[in-house]
Amino acid sequence: MDTLDTPTPFSTLIRVASHEQHTEAETSTFMSDLLGGRLGVEAFARYTEQLWFVYAALEGAAESLRADRVAGPFIQPELFRTAELERDLAHLRGTGWRAGLRALPATAAYAARIEECARDWPAGYVAHHYTRYLGDLSGGQIIRDKAERTWGFERKGDGVRFYVFERITNPAAFKRGYRELLDRVDANDLEKQRIVDECKRAFDFNGAVFRELEGEFPLSA
Repeated sequence: MDTLDTPTPFSTLIRVASHEQHTEAETSTFMSDLLGGRLGVEAFARYTEQLWFVYAALEGAAESLRADRVAGPFIQPELFRTAELERDLAHLRGTGWRAGLRALPATAAYAARIEECARDWPAGYVAHHYTRYLGDLSGGQIIRDKAERTWGFERKGDGVRFYVFERITNPAAFKRGYRELLDRVDANDLEKQRIVDECKRAFDFNGAVFRELEGEFPLSA
């Protein structure tokens, strides 16, 4: 059967290869406690602060990568989250939210790696772009729903706007299109393997952030 000779799409390879790291990150103690309603809104606000640093790195580099043959096709402004994060932080922390903004060491390392990839290796930037934005469009919606019900945020309103993609009217179709972009990425097999490895690394960075947040918000015994 000639189906045996059909190469596996890159979007499938990257999803399957990073599944273990992805599962580890999303089932972290901090995230489990947050989604289980065992942590207060302060923990949610602190997590939102860490996201700001990550997306400031991702989106701060976007314009410089727009013409890049590998990363350029992924620069889609309808995905951008920084403005929404800032609106959420103003709601959570007040208008002076910037004064108290503090990156955890793991967050600083994560953001620095994104900036390094954007500067020196755009294909690696694609790995970070994929792990963040496709996650936001999928599992991020579970976080939004839990946050609304746990802390009483207005549905899709201030506090959870980060998770609301107003410019993407059909998320399922958008994700299909994004996976098609991955399948057409301008990279040879060796470079694709490096992208997969960086994707795993991105999930590891995310997991490290969760572990440090867990250290800040331990549940009482």
